[in-house]
Amino acid sequence: MRKTAYFLLVFCSFWFCKAQNQLWKGYFSYSDVRDLAESETRIYAACETAVFSKHLSTNEIKTMNTVDGLSGQVISSIFHSTSTNRTFIGHENGLLIMINEQTGAISLLVGIRDQTGGIPPNKKKINDIYEFNQKLYISCDFGLVEFKLTDFTFGDTFYISPTGSQTEVLQTTVLDNQLYAVTKNFGIRRGDLSNPNLINFNAWQTFDGGFWSNITTFNNQLVAINANNIVYRFNGSTPVQVVALGQPGIDIRGRNANLIITTNNRVYVFNESFGQTTLIAQNQIQEIDSNFTSATIINSTIFIGTENNGVVEVSLSNLSQQTILLPQGPSRNNIFSINIAPSGTLWAAYGDYSQFNNPYPLDSYGISKFSNEEWLNIPYEELLGAKSIVRITVNPNDENQVYASSYFSGLLKLENDAVTTLYNNLNSGLESLVLAGNPSYVDIRVEQSAFDKNGNLWVSNGLIAKMIKVLRANGEWQSYDISSVLSGFTSNNRMSVDKNGTKWLATLDEGVIAFNENYNNKILKIAEGQNEGNLPSNAVQAVTIDNRNQLWIGTRRGLRILSSVDRFINQDELTTSSIIINDEGLAQELLFGQFITDIAVDGSNNKWVGTSDSGVFLFSSNGQQTIYRFTTSNSPLPSNTINDIEINGITGEVFIATAKGMVSFKGTSTKPKDNLKDVYVYPNPVRPGFEGTVKVSGLTSKANVKITDIEGNLVHEVISEGGTIEWDTKAFGKYKVASGVYMIFISTDDALDTTVKKVMIIR
Repeated sequence: MRKTAYFLLVFCSFWFCKAQNQLWKGYFSYSDVRDLAESETRIYAACETAVFSKHLSTNEIKTMNTVDGLSGQVISSIFHSTSTNRTFIGHENGLLIMINEQTGAISLLVGIRDQTGGIPPNKKKINDIYEFNQKLYISCDFGLVEFKLTDFTFGDTFYISPTGSQTEVLQTTVLDNQLYAVTKNFGIRRGDLSNPNLINFNAWQTFDGGFWSNITTFNNQLVAINANNIVYRFNGSTPVQVVALGQPGIDIRGRNANLIITTNNRVYVFNESFGQTTLIAQNQIQEIDSNFTSATIINSTIFIGTENNGVVEVSLSNLSQQTILLPQGPSRNNIFSINIAPSGTLWAAYGDYSQFNNPYPLDSYGISKFSNEEWLNIPYEELLGAKSIVRITVNPNDENQVYASSYFSGLLKLENDAVTTLYNNLNSGLESLVLAGNPSYVDIRVEQSAFDKNGNLWVSNGLIAKMIKVLRANGEWQSYDISSVLSGFTSNNRMSVDKNGTKWLATLDEGVIAFNENYNNKILKIAEGQNEGNLPSNAVQAVTIDNRNQLWIGTRRGLRILSSVDRFINQDELTTSSIIINDEGLAQELLFGQFITDIAVDGSNNKWVGTSDSGVFLFSSNGQQTIYRFTTSNSPLPSNTINDIEINGITGEVFIATAKGMVSFKGTSTKPKDNLKDVYVYPNPVRPGFEGTVKVSGLTSKANVKITDIEGNLVHEVISEGGTIEWDTKAFGKYKVASGVYMIFISTDDALDTTVKKVMIIR
């Protein structure tokens, strides 16, 4: 039986031009190193969804992520071809990315990823990449794929099991023109590369029928690791033991005169006579506490990839001489929530819960702070044992005071980046949920917290009757029972406090709860159903108050708006409405049925809406216009699963946290200023080839902006919504203006304040 798989080769140029790329920034974690590769000048580290490298002479660190052209998919392997000066990145979904190191060009090779032919999507993982005689042999979960370096096209696919069925190929090597492949279930299989019919599974033989995990060629011999964690070299077909590892071997490679073997916490180095020359144990590496993943040697230096600490560089002549290679970034890619303080400092939390608000299994992650282009990662060991940190809240009156909500342990207080207090059921008004028959069980589920204008910190304490807690500015705690409007004690998702002091709480299955203690502890509920509030679902994910005091509500089945938060004060029932838009002549409900994860409001009152699987939408202030829709296919978003969105009101940078990394978009989301003294224009000058927009920032709300040529001819006029406007450098949107100096005349809404700026355009 003969099987042939025909692979489509697609060179996907990056989706957006360089000018658009300048609007995006990537904030990825580089701590989780999956694989290492090396060239004559650089060491490459493949991380979860990004890559970094170090130049061996200059020590320059270069990072690559989705903003640079990577896919955001989970990386499984990396290989550098010295013969072509190209780096290849393999992914768990079968995508192969090729990077031309000379030009920087990136090609997405989708042949494996998009191949059908009965290959399940979860069986396309690229496990290893090996080069021989101008070909790459790519080990996949379904078989072995050939890639030709002569013309950069896919070649044959080999199904090498004894029956020709699909089988997981873990690693390959070549010795004496024989291609050896370690399979998961059929031992080491061997094929003669001079056989023109190698695509036929009958051309393959079993070299060794045992269970093996890794294989390489070293000093003209095969070396492999078996399932009993023993390394053997083959003298012909006879295995000779090299070393018993005592734990699973996860990486083996021969580099010049060195054989390098990696386990979870040891790296072994052998010489050409298979004598052990170096053993590096995890406890010998300073300041790291994570497992090893891979290792390689360049000259007299060994580079060790780790799960949580990047790459460790160790001198073979002096093992105490160690350097940690770890680019700036958050400690993890899957950021559950973010918070931006008024000054622009960003905080990130990694703990989470399921769609049913179940925090188990509990997470033991730290938290991160991004300020002045520097990341501070505070480890779990400094968080007083608080599990599943899900939200961060910064005191707007004192940004050195930060609160972290734990969905199991209570509320952490940090001052000057150091934890000072863990509030729980023993030292605060917080309460644990009660389990029948287990009175000693402690589970304090605190989610979002928010400050009111008086400096009081309001906290939602889930699954208890007195769900709403407040830590007064004077240090006293107080609780409020809202069980009168709940059919059962409910979990909480988000909280917002409006200008009247009303607390709006999003709940898992009880809709939206509104509470204000200043109006006789008034409580109202907005729920599903025409007579209960008109929500499309009681599972509410987001409650956000916009710049016009409207309440935007995101649920798991769509969007609703409460026309004014003031209605809480004057009415006893609250009803929301949907947004109806004109879609090609048909009336449609905006975001009908969409699982909305978050809503953020920018300085122009536009709405950034995150979804569970459809990326990010930017809508105009009333929702009638879709300004942008970003997905993985048209932007650097690493995932369409959006966890959180926050906006830096000073710079206008929109931070988008996803399940696979965080990126930001620099648009016009700045808050309006009180005057025009800080107006600035960028870029300035506009140089040839620039395809973006000119931005005028530092504006007041409803400022009038007129742009004329040097002779006074008007080419653009606009009224600002927020603190920034954009100009596409066209005369009223029709044609690009010529080279020259253009005048920008700006006046406030009342015309009492004016300023004039200039911008030079060079075509």
